[in-house]
Amino acid sequence: MPKAVFHNTYKLKKGVSIPDFLLAVDKLTEYTSTEKGFISFQLLNNGETWVDMSIWETMEDAKDFANKGGPKDIAEKFYSFININSCKSHFFEVLR
Repeated sequence: MPKAVFHNTYKLKKGVSIPDFLLAVDKLTEYTSTEKGFISFQLLNNGETWVDMSIWETMEDAKDFANKGGPKDIAEKFYSFININSCKSHFFEVLR
């Protein structure tokens, strides 16, 4: 059973191209899927609020990934779409 979820909420910058943002998410997910302990990823949207969640085998795996941030070019492209002031990240332990 997976043990950890890395959960982020954020809003996009005004005028962002959603198709371009989704391409950046796909590139980041391709990289993330190769990381130790990665299980799955989901992207959610509720109007202006976006949520991404990655599920990991261990909390250590989730935190290691979060601290790495991915290759600079891929991470910078992804973050270029996000209003950083709106971003909140959380780690959750899976209990059941």
